[in-house]
Amino acid sequence: MNGPMRASRLLFPPLLALLFCAAGTAAASAQESTVEPRVINWKDAEFGPAGTGTRGPNARTFQLGLDPDNDGPSYFARFPPGAHFDLHWHTYAEYVAVLSGRGSITLGEETHPLRPGAYIVIPPRLNHAWDVPLGNEELVILVMRRGPADFNYVNP
Repeated sequence: MNGPMRASRLLFPPLLALLFCAAGTAAASAQESTVEPRVINWKDAEFGPAGTGTRGPNARTFQLGLDPDNDGPSYFARFPPGAHFDLHWHTYAEYVAVLSGRGSITLGEETHPLRPGAYIVIPPRLNHAWDVPLGNEELVILVMRRGPADFNYVNP
């Protein structure tokens, strides 16, 4: 055996060994995970009572859990019609999907309409505010954060 055929036979066993090692490492990591499988429909979730803050929209939330790597919470939130959430920012990025309803979000200097299916990325420290017009149905969102939740209002 000469040339390419011999070279491929010589390289194959070490390459195969590397692949098995990588697969074993991935399998061990998957077995050590603290994340449990879960399926939840927001329509079936038992939301808590409306908040009582003067700056927020008195939203109702349903906590889904915390990311074990960064303590970022995930939750559903329901904003009632007429809700306004004052301009604020967070230390960590926030990712939001609109599940139901319509409203708008101001990100920095731009305001964007929201409807079901919208996906929003809010970078760390970006000023933003939420609005749900009166007469609309409630706005329901899924929120995931890259770290612990904090609310820093622009005009305290």
